[in-house]
Amino acid sequence: MNKSAGIWGVVASLVFLSSALPSAYGLEFPMSSQIEINPDATALATQIDPLSTTPAFFGSIELAATSVGSLFASDLALVSSLSRQVEMARTPFGAKKVAQAILVTEFGFSNAQYSCLNNLWTKESHWNYKAHNYRSGAHGIAQALPAEKMSVVGTDWRTNPVTQIRWGIRYITMRYDTPCKAWSHFQSRHYY
Repeated sequence: MNKSAGIWGVVASLVFLSSALPSAYGLEFPMSSQIEINPDATALATQIDPLSTTPAFFGSIELAATSVGSLFASDLALVSSLSRQVEMARTPFGAKKVAQAILVTEFGFSNAQYSCLNNLWTKESHWNYKAHNYRSGAHGIAQALPAEKMSVVGTDWRTNPVTQIRWGIRYITMRYDTPCKAWSHFQSRHYY
């Protein structure tokens, strides 16, 4: 009993000493190199940060009027627009609206092509971004097979219906040229 208490006492002492005096046991490593940066004082003195000025501090200028603020504001607007688009596409009705807009504005197709796309993806997934065929492994609105192919458009393909839509339209244009040609192929062979 005394022997084990003595051993634990030595271990506790070593732990205490190694934490209290790390350099005594070679546990502290000296810095081997240093980088010193000398700022140009005259260049710094001539620069004015628009966000640190008195009018900005008291809110009498608009943030968007500054170069930093305009970038920030446009980034926020883009993120807001994209997140609205993703949330809308989580329902079949919203996914159809988003797909129609992407098809027309980004890919330059007509509304007649959207009609074929609507028929195709209604048959494939009923516009459900969570649709998954457990037998084949096809996934998403466009039923990509293998599903991982959608990662060329975005790594969020499992949960982002807009990524799935963009990948699906891209796939159709590369393989069939138009949604109507893809729909025609689907009607004759029951896959596209």
